[in-house]
Order: sequence, then structure tokens, then C-alpha cells
Amino acid sequence: MKKSLEDHAARFDELAGEYDESNADEYRACANLVIEHAAPAADEVVLDLGTGTGAIALALAPDATRVVGRDISDGMMERAAEKATEQGLENVAFDYGTFRDPAYDGPVDIVTSNFAMHHLSDTEKREAIAVIAELEPRKFVLGDVMFFGEPDPDEPFYSPAVDDPATVGLLADAFTDVGFSLTAVERVHDQVGVLVAERSPSDSATPTKPAQDE
Repeated sequence: MKKSLEDHAARFDELAGEYDESNADEYRACANLVIEHAAPAADEVVLDLGTGTGAIALALAPDATRVVGRDISDGMMERAAEKATEQGLENVAFDYGTFRDPAYDGPVDIVTSNFAMHHLSDTEKREAIAVIAELEPRKFVLGDVMFFGEPDPDEPFYSPAVDDPATVGLLADAFTDVGFSLTAVERVHDQVGVLVAERSPSDSATPTKPAQDE
């Protein structure tokens, strides 16, 4: 049975205290690539979805005018806020929000996410990317569990009980269906990668409607 938002939130609440030390090398590699590709200008706003303990948000805050983090786990966001205070960062804020309802209606130039969207079904991923497109960012940088080929059933990088990764092809289609162009694909592992999707200023103003799933 697919886990609910509440189930995922409770799970990550329990992991919050040890999350930063427990991540795999692939997670850290993805995080570094997301940070590198996001590269906000000093006057830009970043929206970090599935922000967790703030690995991406806090790394980007010194370069951006503002960073907004959204997550479903209070425990993870509490840890992120603690780290922001420890680092003296005053331009980053964390609050509840999901991929399909970020609970944010302000300006956003760049959307980032690392190791979070794979909890959604393929249909939900499409819906989330369409919602993000409506915020009119110029760039969306996604680091996540994703399939570059057929996953090895004997060595899955993910847990079927809590994870639902998509193929790179499905994610690419979801981006292009709402007006993004895929400008970079970084393969970290057969089942882990980073996608960079961008839109020109004229495209950002008029996102197209996503294709309907069959």
C-alpha cells in the first residue's frame, strides 16, 4: 500500500536528528550538483521543495536574495531552522508545503529539490511539475532517484515500500510538456541523477498545459 503524506512526515520526523550523517555518497553528490547548477544571482529567489534539513537551501542562501524551503516534516524543518541560526543566515525561511501545493505565491526564479520527488507516483510527479511551472521559475534543478535504464532488482538503490522513482524519460517529458527545455542531465548512478530544466523569459509567462496521462 502506498504511504500517505502523514506516513512520510512521521518517518522523516524520526530521522531528522541523524539525517545529515546518514546520507549515502550518491545523495551528497546529487546535492552538490543541484547547488552547482542552481547558482542563483544575488537578486534571485529560490524555492527549495522537500527541503529536509536544509542542505540545498542553506548552501544557496548566501548567494540568493531569499530562499524559501518547503517540506512536510516538522522535525526536518526544525533542524533546518536550527542550522540556519547557527550559520547566521537571515534570508531563508521554512514552512509546510508539498510539491503539488507549495503554499507559496511569491516570486520565484529557481526551484530546487533533492531526493524528495521520488516519493510521488508518476502521475503525481507530472502534476507537481505542472504546479511548479505555474510559479514561472526560469530554472528547475531536480536531483533524485531516477532510472537511466532497467533497475537491477538485486541491487535497488531505493526501497519499494516508501519510494516510487520514475524513468529519466518520463521526467523529461513532464518538463517539456509544460514548457521547460532540459539543458543538463547528470548521471550519478544508474538509479540516481540530476536534471536541469529551463525556460526563456517569454516561455515563463505562458506555460503550456501538461499532457494528460493515458
